Amino acid sequence: MAYIGNIPAESYASFLTETFSVSATANYTLSHAVTNENDIRLVINGVVQQPGSGKAYTASGTTLTLTSATVSGDVMYAVYLGRALQTVNPPNASVGNSQTAPTIITGQTAETSIATDDTILIHDTSASALRKMTRANFVSGIGGANTPAFLVRLSSNQTLSHDTLTRITWDTEVFDTDNAFASNVFTVPSGEGGKYVFNFCVFGDDSDNEDTYTAQLELDGTTVPDSIVGLASPRTGQNMILRSVTIVECTAGQVVEVTAKHQGTNQSEVVRSSGSFFSGYKLIGI
Repeated sequence: MAYIGNIPAESYASFLTETFSVSATANYTLSHAVTNENDIRLVINGVVQQPGSGKAYTASGTTLTLTSATVSGDVMYAVYLGRALQTVNPPNASVGNSQTAPTIITGQTAETSIATDDTILIHDTSASALRKMTRANFVSGIGGANTPAFLVRLSSNQTLSHDTLTRITWDTEVFDTDNAFASNVFTVPSGEGGKYVFNFCVFGDDSDNEDTYTAQLELDGTTVPDSIVGLASPRTGQNMILRSVTIVECTAGQVVEVTAKHQGTNQSEVVRSSGSFFSGYKLIGI
């Protein structure tokens, strides 16, 4: 036999019948929930009962209520008119937005937090399929932390020799997320190439008014031009503050350091531990 539309899942189906163990009561429990009494046909002692309020019986959910109590010896059964004995699943990919109610989402319990192993439903465009993903994997695929990142300082004052480009000895780590800072330099970790923000401050004071101070970043021993800062002929005893913030494109294995020098009188000057620092972090998604 030909069909218009989907072929029925079962060729033959029958209605479910339930026989009750009768006692002297007007209240019974159905094995299957119904919308109301019209979903069942109730028969007592071979007589079909009339459904409805004020009539022979009412039903809601699994509760069946008779107008008059049965007595021992009565025979009572119900036929589930709205419940055929068959299983019919929607055809694959046949359920769309118009077949689902908004409460499929809005009716669920609201969460205020999400555990690492909780799952999120996503659409995999390459496979044209719905997939589930744990919160941990979902978060790792978006956003993220600006790492590697570090902040280092001086544990004590450092002397700058006259007219000598000197590496600043950053020997105190405040933090170093990837253990990439060592021996006064930052080395870009494997797989972490990209754009980095580097920030340094070389702070000290001048003992005379004739020196010129410069500080800069070096990438693999080569000066990063945008990072150069200088201070010319400060007043005697004036603070020396050399501050720079620079974005640098780095590849894995490259080394970044801060160097400084002073020129003028033939004497040494001091970089103070208080106020001097060097920091850096990787930019996300650039």
